[in-house]
Amino acid sequence: MRAKISYAITAAVLVVYFVLVGSRGVLLIEAGTPLTVTFGVAVLILPVIGVWFLWKNTEFVRDANRLAALLDAEGGLPVDELKRLPSGRVDRDSADEVFARRKAETEDAPDDWRSWFRLAVAYHDARDTPRARKAMQRAIALQKTSH
Repeated sequence: MRAKISYAITAAVLVVYFVLVGSRGVLLIEAGTPLTVTFGVAVLILPVIGVWFLWKNTEFVRDANRLAALLDAEGGLPVDELKRLPSGRVDRDSADEVFARRKAETEDAPDDWRSWFRLAVAYHDARDTPRARKAMQRAIALQKTSH
């Protein structure tokens, strides 16, 4: 729940920022000189890119949460079996061991979105965010095509 609140606050702050930047771009365009119009258009591009990125990220999070709920309803969410250091951080060897099992599971069932979801969690636990995201995107795509 805390993560959802943080995400909502961050998204709201970004939207306010996009509106402020966009209004400055409009003011520059209204000034009417070739230089200010050029800068105004350039300034307006930033909020457009930001809104697109925010939308795609929100869509990804929504889809990942939907898969988590489906997997939870099936009783298939991965259990947190990782050993932790006294600091509370995940023990690297423990994460590597779980990752190896999840990778083998995915290799055995490459078309199963559930195995890709669990692999994404293992990548996340191993602090490999880019691969975690790609594995989750694969899980989302597979789940969508299975219906």
